[in-house]
Amino acid sequence: MTDGRSWQGNWKARLYERVRERGYESLTAFAEARPSASLVALANELGPDDVAGVQVFSGLVAEAERTHRVTRLVRGQLVRELSEHLPDGWPAEMDDANRVKVARALAGWYSFTPETHQERVDRAGDVLFASPPPPGWRPLGPDDALLRTLLPDEEV
Repeated sequence: MTDGRSWQGNWKARLYERVRERGYESLTAFAEARPSASLVALANELGPDDVAGVQVFSGLVAEAERTHRVTRLVRGQLVRELSEHLPDGWPAEMDDANRVKVARALAGWYSFTPETHQERVDRAGDVLFASPPPPGWRPLGPDDALLRTLLPDEEV
């Protein structure tokens, strides 16, 4: 993503062309095949010099809105953030260093949450701090049982 090339030309068409080249019908299918990859890693796989993570997320949100699966997308983004910031899973001890790691993961999650779900994500983050998951918990995808408890599907 050097010198702004990711925003040149029809980036949406380029993004979906890259997804199809890799054998996927949708950006969601591409991303779900890599549930723990960060948005930057997904973008780099699609085009290291001309696709940005925010573009990937924009496409994922648009697809989730069309299919009424925004809550699932939001859960999936938490998986990505936890994988990046807590690669060994939820910490056994919540010392200052681990509190910072958890806070970074939750802040990243919140920042990539559509406005419609920000209040629910804020509450879910509070629950995770107040009643931490078992040490080592590391959801592998958006259908993790604990994630579904924190953010049950609501879409119509």
